[in-house]
This record gives sequence, structure tokens and C-alpha cells, in this order.
Amino acid sequence: MLTIRAATIADAALLKRLIWELAEFEKAPDQVRNTEADIARDGFGANPQFRALIAEWHGQPAGFALTFNYYSTWRGAGLYLEDLFVRPDFRERGIGTALFARVAHAAQQENRSFIKWAVLDWNQPAIEMYEALGAEFLDGWRSALLEGVGLRKLAEKDSAKKDSAEKES
Repeated sequence: MLTIRAATIADAALLKRLIWELAEFEKAPDQVRNTEADIARDGFGANPQFRALIAEWHGQPAGFALTFNYYSTWRGAGLYLEDLFVRPDFRERGIGTALFARVAHAAQQENRSFIKWAVLDWNQPAIEMYEALGAEFLDGWRSALLEGVGLRKLAEKDSAKKDSAEKES
């Protein structure tokens, strides 16, 4: 029996574990930096940055979906599906589709016109599931990420301009 429920702050440790399992599946566990405390603060604090759903199969945690609000200048309000993960022992039971359907229901309830996400190019089972659900792949677009030293250096360029503008005034 499948149950899908909204995650609560009591699920922070479970979410951390599921996120790590997803990262391990994606061959990048060393890239997970979030702590359980970060998840509790960022998802369940005064200004939640995300929402999560927990899928349980006969009471056992089977997977999760994590979303946040997204805005497109072309399409308007949407949801970004950051992660959708089903543990290997629970796959082939419709859990991924059910999680995605719950996200779609939330999008419609909130008058959001789309859901956006990324999938690794080698994850053929996920690609096939998304295609079967009617997803459109935006092959002409590439994801980009700026963090760490690059983020800091770019931010410093803005600070330098502000400092020189203030000195000139």
C-alpha cells in the first residue's frame, strides 16, 4: 500500500538520508553539503525554501519529491522539481509516477502553469517515465551552476563597483 504525505520537520533526518541515497545513485555523494539542521531550517523554518513529499510503501520510506516555487518570464509561475527519488527496492511499483502526480496536483491547485526539472542524460528509466507522462525535453538548453570561488569572485565585482561609485559621490 502506497501513502504519500507532506514532510514535516520530524522528517529532516529521513530527507537527509534519502538525499544522500539519491546522490549515491547519481555517483556524487561527495557533493552533498546540506546537513539535517540545514534541511530543518530551510524547509520547515520561518521562511520555507522548499516543500517535500514522502512516499511510504507499507509504512516504509520508499522515496521523496522536493519542490520549490519557480518563476519564468516566459511562462509565469511554476514549480521546480529539484529531486524525485525512489529507493531501488521500491522501484517498478508506480511510486515515482504517484509522487510526480502529487506534485502536478499541487501545481494545478496553486495555479502554476508548469513543472520544470532536470534529469541526468544517462538515467534512461527516468527519461522513459517522464516521456510516458508527456514531458517535453528542452534539448537546446544546458543547466549551469555558479558556486564557491566563482560565486564569490563574481559577487566581489559588484562590491568593487559599489565601493568605487560611493567614493566618486
